[in-house]
Amino acid sequence: MFPFHAPHPMITNKFDRLVRRELLSRDELYRLIVEAELSRTSLEDLLGTAGVPKHEVLLCLSEYYNAPFVEYDEGVVVSQQIMRRVDMERLKRVLWLPLSIQQDAAEVIACYPDDPVVLEDIQKTLQVKTVEFRVTLSADLIRIIEHNQDLNPGFPPSAGRTPLAKVRTFLADRRSMLSYFRTASAKGRTGLAFLRTGLSFITIALVLVRIFGMGYLIVVEVPLFVAGVVMTIDGMKWYLPARIVGEKHLDCSSTEPTGGSTVLQVSNPGDDPIFSRSNEVAGAGKLRSGWNNLSPVMRRRFLASDRTDLAEERTSLACHRTLMARARTGLSFTRTGIAFIGIGIALLRQYHVGLWVALDVALVILGAMMVAEGFYWYLPGRHAGEKSSQAVKRSEGKPSIWDAVFPFVFKQGNVDPIRMSLPPVKGFNSPGIWATTGLALERTLLAERRNVMARLRTVMARSRTGMAFIRTGMSISAVGLGLLVYFGAGNVWWTIFDAALILSGLLFIADGLYWHLPAERTRKQFPYCYGEMELAIPDYGTVSRSWRKAVFSHDDL
Repeated sequence: MFPFHAPHPMITNKFDRLVRRELLSRDELYRLIVEAELSRTSLEDLLGTAGVPKHEVLLCLSEYYNAPFVEYDEGVVVSQQIMRRVDMERLKRVLWLPLSIQQDAAEVIACYPDDPVVLEDIQKTLQVKTVEFRVTLSADLIRIIEHNQDLNPGFPPSAGRTPLAKVRTFLADRRSMLSYFRTASAKGRTGLAFLRTGLSFITIALVLVRIFGMGYLIVVEVPLFVAGVVMTIDGMKWYLPARIVGEKHLDCSSTEPTGGSTVLQVSNPGDDPIFSRSNEVAGAGKLRSGWNNLSPVMRRRFLASDRTDLAEERTSLACHRTLMARARTGLSFTRTGIAFIGIGIALLRQYHVGLWVALDVALVILGAMMVAEGFYWYLPGRHAGEKSSQAVKRSEGKPSIWDAVFPFVFKQGNVDPIRMSLPPVKGFNSPGIWATTGLALERTLLAERRNVMARLRTVMARSRTGMAFIRTGMSISAVGLGLLVYFGAGNVWWTIFDAALILSGLLFIADGLYWHLPAERTRKQFPYCYGEMELAIPDYGTVSRSWRKAVFSHDDL
């Protein structure tokens, strides 16, 4: 803010019109002048606080500077060509804004057009000789600048709809990357199926040779062995790329949305963007609570921030699902390893020491390596499952978009919960009042629905991971039980080993049920899992009851 350089009489002369119109006495005006200088605040703001109408202050400035005045209005728009030539954040500090530039002349809104420093700054920045001024109040000028930056009052530049769209694009890119990782994990599990089958064929062929020798069964043993080698090699070709992808570190953390009082920002753009939140904007909560008093443009800015927050939540949930997919891949390897350990131990206990012991020991070692590899993937996936469950529970307690848009309706406490996701408008209402803001609201509502389905997908991914735990536990228990039944309980140490396997498997089964059963209850409650889903296609030129609907069957989803 520029300080008052002029002496008191000149300032008094500037607002002498207020005295003539008996809006203030001269003593009151002089007192406000002194107060403004001592507190280093704007005299115009103090006049408003003293009850002087805003238009009277503007008329004083217009009369004093012999220039037309300008009030804040969303219709005062600066061209993009001019905005690219100036630093809009700096203009908030020096309090001037160019409206138009033609050759050597410019039309400029300014708060202190008589200040030579301001005039010199304008001429130097815009490269003009002649400046035609319009006067305004500092608060109005700052709002005009913020509006042209596509910002609500007091918000940082990152709160504009274009920067927010940039953040959502980076989040969408990250979700695409996570989708690629999940696809790689699925390919890896398919490769492991080939690998397990191939190793099983090799093991069966060698056991047949061990039992029956190189007799007439050679016509079965050799093809089994060859097929096993081919499938093992093919499976490794599928699995190794997935393992390389699985080594990449994934950060599933997310910021905490604040209902529009802070803004999600992106820095370090590139392959590894960093997302953070701005400081809380003073007065943002109060501004949003008066939704009905906001202009359509201001509403759309808040809705753009909401969509960005929803996109961040979807990205975090997608990250957790990716880690759980890795865990399922690891558990499939663990099950194979447990099976090979069981076969190797059974062969060691069944047959006497000989040349074939090397095969038995190799099976046990190979199985142990596969178990270790599987648990390397399992632990981060289990942690992700717990985090995703907590994230979904937190999301369930958050208000819907309609709570934010129509808070006065839902605070009454008599709203049917079934209609909480529906707009409080009637079918016969004219949709013209929604216009572009209605489209933004519809996009935000669809984004919220996508988040609901993303939460459901996360719950179901947790259920699938729980089923993988159950299958792994059943495999471990089956191996231990099979060894115990076949060899009996004659050897204490082997009996303890078999019992440990059975107990470990039961613990895995219990853990899997802990993950799976709540997800099953959730699945039965959601309409997205069965039947068809209809989404209205908005046409704001017609009444809502005539809008067409897009129908998606369960198979399409």
